[in-house]
Amino acid sequence: MIKRAGIALVCGTLLASGCGAQIAPPAAGNTVTVQRCGEQVQYTKPERAIAYEGGSADKLFSLGLTDRVRGYVMPPANPPVSESPWAAEYAKVELLSDDLLNKEIVVDAKGDLVVAGWNSGFSDRRGITPEILDGLGIGSFMHAESCFNYPGFPERHRPFDGLYVDLERLGQIFGVEDRAASVITELRQRVAAATREIADDDRPRVFLYDSGTDQPFTAGQQVPPNDIIEYAGGRNVFADLEARWTQVAWEAVVDAQPEVIMILDYNDQPAQEKIDFLRNDPKTKDLPAVKANRFFVLDYNEGISGPRNVDGLERFSQYLEDLER
Repeated sequence: MIKRAGIALVCGTLLASGCGAQIAPPAAGNTVTVQRCGEQVQYTKPERAIAYEGGSADKLFSLGLTDRVRGYVMPPANPPVSESPWAAEYAKVELLSDDLLNKEIVVDAKGDLVVAGWNSGFSDRRGITPEILDGLGIGSFMHAESCFNYPGFPERHRPFDGLYVDLERLGQIFGVEDRAASVITELRQRVAAATREIADDDRPRVFLYDSGTDQPFTAGQQVPPNDIIEYAGGRNVFADLEARWTQVAWEAVVDAQPEVIMILDYNDQPAQEKIDFLRNDPKTKDLPAVKANRFFVLDYNEGISGPRNVDGLERFSQYLEDLER
């Protein structure tokens, strides 16, 4: 069954005034069927896309779609958009909210496509899901990396492969396939250049510290930092966890004896605060990475699905290479 997304049902987009009027059919050649996680969805070419977080906006900007972005929603964890490689593009579109994504933001902005991740933007609890938006005739696009645990229609990709899939699918939805192919080729070339072939026994053990003091949140195998660590020549100590961002016990971290700690730097939870905690907490102060002062700070937008994953890989690959000298 093919679902249809992106034919706006909100009152302002009906042919006649007032709700309940006949819905305008999409123009011939203006629709395309593209995979959304594990289901086939028919999209109408978007003109008023809404991006949640930097990774979503970066994907759209990298494809040259600024004039078709209605605005973006940027919660507090994201660093200032002025620090982005696409800062000039952010300046051309509207900041719709500096809080979490919700249905009201989308409807009020008359968006026709929402780009976000499952459980990182779309949320049953907050009442904004692809199914709910389908009912409003508003399209939704989910990052392939986040489809791992999408109810009913899961789809699994290695995180970096998911980035390429997203760019390809967005290219199809917006009709910019050639631009998408060019961007993907460039990213693949950069990844290949930054990948270090290291024997398993020689790979340093790396623990990603996202947040949490009672119990730490870290990266399982289904999020970009896992690929960043592996391609750069390290070994994620929690790579065996079939999970995205997940909670573990400090005892498991201690047992893993990480030689490098990668800190995810939130705008509202600075990396230095996390480093200070690790240096002073009795459970972690004697870890090899802490004693050797081996902390690598990964920018938030290098850690969530988006083109800046490759920036993070290039920096971490160089960091590990420098450690060997």
